[in-house]
Amino acid sequence: MLNFPITLTASADSAGQRLDQYLAMQLSEVSGAEVSRARVQQLIAKGDVLVNQAAAKASLRLKGDEQVTVAGPPHAPPLRAIAEAIALDIVYEDDDLAIVNKPAGMMVHAGAGTTDDARNRGTLVNALLHHFGTLSAVGGDLRPGIVHRLDRATSGLMVVAKNDESHRRLAKQFSGREVHKTYIALVHGWPKQDRGTIQSAISRHSQRRTRMTTRGFGGREAVTHYAVQRKIDSPYGKFALVELKIETGRTHQIRVHMSSLGHPVVGDALYGAPGELRSQSNKRRPPGMPATLKLDRNFLHSAVLELTHPRTKERLRFSRPLPKELENLLESLENARREGPRLEAVR
Repeated sequence: MLNFPITLTASADSAGQRLDQYLAMQLSEVSGAEVSRARVQQLIAKGDVLVNQAAAKASLRLKGDEQVTVAGPPHAPPLRAIAEAIALDIVYEDDDLAIVNKPAGMMVHAGAGTTDDARNRGTLVNALLHHFGTLSAVGGDLRPGIVHRLDRATSGLMVVAKNDESHRRLAKQFSGREVHKTYIALVHGWPKQDRGTIQSAISRHSQRRTRMTTRGFGGREAVTHYAVQRKIDSPYGKFALVELKIETGRTHQIRVHMSSLGHPVVGDALYGAPGELRSQSNKRRPPGMPATLKLDRNFLHSAVLELTHPRTKERLRFSRPLPKELENLLESLENARREGPRLEAVR
C-alpha cells in the first residue's frame, strides 16, 4: 500500500502531456489499479497536487523534469449513505416495506462514482435512514433499501425494502413484471392515436452519455402503454395529459419513448422539450395570463403503485395525486385554453 504524499518526477517523454493525463497514467501504474482522470481532477481541485511545490491546473502542459507531489490517495474511499433529517411523505409502512412519495428534485441515492461528500446530501436514501434506521443491505452501502428508482426530476410513489428477504422478493416481482406502475405525464402536442403501445428498445446514446435513445444498437427491450386522458389547446400550444403504464423499467423509459413519438414530456429539456412555454398568440391569451409559463421539473408523476406484499402475499395498491406545482400548471393551461376535445379525466 502506498503512503502519501508521494513525489513523481516527470520524464522527458512526458513533455506536452496534460497534468491530469500524466497523473492518471502514473498513479494507475504505481497503485496497481486504474485511476481515472476525473479522480485526478478532483485531487487537483482540492489542492492535493503540487507541481514544483506550486498549485497547478489540470490542463497544465508538462515540460519534463517537474516534481509532481500528490498528497491525497488516488482512490477515494467508498461512499456510504448517511442519515439526514429530511421530511418524507410516507404513504404506508410496516416491518417489511415502506411506500414513500418522492418529491421532484430529490435524487434517490448518490452515484456510485461520487467522491464529494457534498453530493451525497439530500438524497432519498439519507432521509429513509433517518426515518427508519435500518433498511435492507442488498443494494449495498450507497443504496440501502432501494428496489427501484425514479429520476431526480420525477415525483411519485416508490417501494422501499426494510429487510433483505423483502428486498429479494420485491426485486423478483419487478423482474417478473408483477409490479404495476401508472404514471401521469403532460406532453407537447397531441398523439395521433389516443391509445397505443411503444415497443422500442432503449440504449445509451453513443455521444451524449446522459441520454438514452431508441435509435441505438443493442438496446434493451422496453414496453410502454399510453392513453390520452385530456387534450388542451391553449395559447401556449397543444398539450395532452397522458396516463402511462410500463412493463419494463429502463432508464428514462417514459421520457425517451414519448420523445421518440415527437411528444416530449413538458419540462424535459434533455429530450427536446422547450425550457419554457411561450404564448404563441397574444390575442388568444386571456387578460392577466403571463407571456410565458415555466416548470422547473418534468411533468411526470408516478401516481399508482400495485404490488404483492412480500410476506403476507396480500395485493396492495397505493395512489398519490399530482403535486401542487403540476396541478397549478395544468390549471393555468386549462384557464387559458380554447374549447377543444376533452376526454375522461384521470382518476
